[in-house]
Amino acid sequence: MTVKLLDVHAKLLEMNVAVSKTSDAVACLNIDSSHASKLLSRLSMSGHLVHLRRGLWAFRDKVEPLALPVYLTDPFPSYVSLQSALYYHDMISQIPAITYAVSIGRTKRHDTPLGVVSVHHVHPSFFFGFETVGKRIAKMATPEKALIDFFYLSPAKSSLFKALPELELPRGFSEKKAYKIINKIRSVRRRNLVKSLFEKTLQMA
Repeated sequence: MTVKLLDVHAKLLEMNVAVSKTSDAVACLNIDSSHASKLLSRLSMSGHLVHLRRGLWAFRDKVEPLALPVYLTDPFPSYVSLQSALYYHDMISQIPAITYAVSIGRTKRHDTPLGVVSVHHVHPSFFFGFETVGKRIAKMATPEKALIDFFYLSPAKSSLFKALPELELPRGFSEKKAYKIINKIRSVRRRNLVKSLFEKTLQMA
């Protein structure tokens, strides 16, 4: 690795961020975008950076795994939910192989060197019900919202949300909060479906 690349790496570290855009490097290094992309690519090839998606780079040891969806869906907001949040809240024992997230952005699967993130679109009116976790960057669905999100996405063409793994409702799970979430679903048809699935789950719990 040349001294120049080492200097670039040091300057990027001085920014003190886990994830940055090519445009950040342009401003930091005072170079054009093409030159910055080449330098960042070389740092990625040498293992000093990780290329997450077009124009987005990360320091492997600085990224909170649960914050990965936030970076990947930018400028649209997102939060961890569905199977990942259900596991986080000890509601299912099966460890998801990928990180599931909800966003107002489009549904998309991101395969990155730091893990696979499966992002699923919800209507902006249904984007709520999460808390910050970790270093206050990652966002996680509450137990109630994680479960209702799963049922909300059950009509999707994908088979990812057709059946839940064995579920255990945690102490403190609020049926009242869950029903409030269900009642915020604008589509009457989907609201009735989600309510039916939720009530079947309560009977089995």
